[in-house]
Amino acid sequence: MTTASSAIALDPAAASSPRTSLPQLVEALKRVTPLQGLEESEYIWLATHGLERFIPAGTTLFHEGDAAEAMIIVLRGEVHVRRERGGPAALFIGRAGQITGLLPFSRMKTYGGHGYTVADVSVLEYPRSIFPAMMQAVPSMTQRCVSVLLDRVREVTRLEQQTEKLTALGKLAANLAHEMNNPASAAQRAASGLLDELRVYGHEKYRLGGLCLDTAHMAQVRDWQDSVREHARHTPPETERHAQREDEVQEWLRGHGVEQSWKIAPELAELGVTAAQLEPLGSFLNAEALSIVLGQFSSSVRAERIAEAMLDSTARIFDLIRAIKDYSYMDQAPIQEVDVRQGLENTLTMLQSRLAHVEIERRYADDLPCIAAYGSELNQVWMGLLENALDAIDDHGKITLAVQISGDMLLIEVWDNGIGIGPEIRDRIFEPFFTTKAPGRGLGLGLDNVQRIVRRHRGYVSVESKPGATCFQIRLPIEQLLAY
Repeated sequence: MTTASSAIALDPAAASSPRTSLPQLVEALKRVTPLQGLEESEYIWLATHGLERFIPAGTTLFHEGDAAEAMIIVLRGEVHVRRERGGPAALFIGRAGQITGLLPFSRMKTYGGHGYTVADVSVLEYPRSIFPAMMQAVPSMTQRCVSVLLDRVREVTRLEQQTEKLTALGKLAANLAHEMNNPASAAQRAASGLLDELRVYGHEKYRLGGLCLDTAHMAQVRDWQDSVREHARHTPPETERHAQREDEVQEWLRGHGVEQSWKIAPELAELGVTAAQLEPLGSFLNAEALSIVLGQFSSSVRAERIAEAMLDSTARIFDLIRAIKDYSYMDQAPIQEVDVRQGLENTLTMLQSRLAHVEIERRYADDLPCIAAYGSELNQVWMGLLENALDAIDDHGKITLAVQISGDMLLIEVWDNGIGIGPEIRDRIFEPFFTTKAPGRGLGLGLDNVQRIVRRHRGYVSVESKPGATCFQIRLPIEQLLAY
């Protein structure tokens, strides 16, 4: 990344005729941090051999991909560089007192982003052709330029890693939003339905009381309801006969003059009630009483099912929150006793929205020990490997997770049945910024991050791949003393 370009359209006279006196240029160069400590003659050489340029605020200096041909010393102003195909995050900010652009010994060929001035800028430009003479006239420029290059690499790497983390956080947030939305919506619908059903149930209870059944008949009704519930609890209804059972129940209800049989029959059939089980009620209740008794009973069954749906939905939300806390190791010390199997399962929960068409096979050995590790960082490893596997199979296929003890190490394997990794790129997949994804879909830091975290834990990562079978292997030491 740089902050100026020799391709800027400027007035030739303005570019060749210095507007600043030599003593002023020398004083300005002395304020440039990487140049501090030079001899007076060396400052004078840089001042007299640099092409002074003045660029107003709001000027586009270069676009991503333009050829880089000169070293730039920024004397005044500020320049921003943003990657055109990588989102709006600033990659570089060049301020007064910095050296940037194409540096001696740099392999830079093109600009890595779109550069523009945010304030009036004054620079000294040194074309590539003058580099040998500069190194001879100012010998310490070799060391100074190398230091600037190293600082540049560190800064760009830090920014790219931060962008990668923000991208991963965005994916995680999207997955969680999707997963939380389903049970939350179900719970909301169930709560709304429950309110309506409670009103119906209250009305039916009032009608039931209006029947003024004697004690014996009321006892028979209660006994019948209890027996039906008990039978349903111990004998789940045959789902394949549900439609036939509902037709039989509705026919029985119509035959006994029951009102709204179409509303009562589905609930009774779903509970497993058959026409034969209704006969005891029909022996002592008339059509009106049957309508009220069965209407009240079906209403109570609906209310119970709605409440069960609410419990299931809120339990799902609770499980997601627990998984989030476990995944992020919130409110815990940096180093924990980590259950790798649980970490993998929590990560799968985070990726649930992508697993609809994916078969997950688990091969976890029994009695696996916990390991001392940075739990949240290990979860980044599992997330990186699982996302990589999902990308390889395009969210349709099979992923196998295996965990076992191998000597004094824990061996974790993540398999996928995707197209595999070609031999021509297999040795490069762990390189920073290397990616086969389309621009904007990945920065090439996912597997590099995996490797750095595993190495921090004194572990090893390797990959074996062929079409239909790719395996990433992670080996982590079990004993804490071996890890830190």
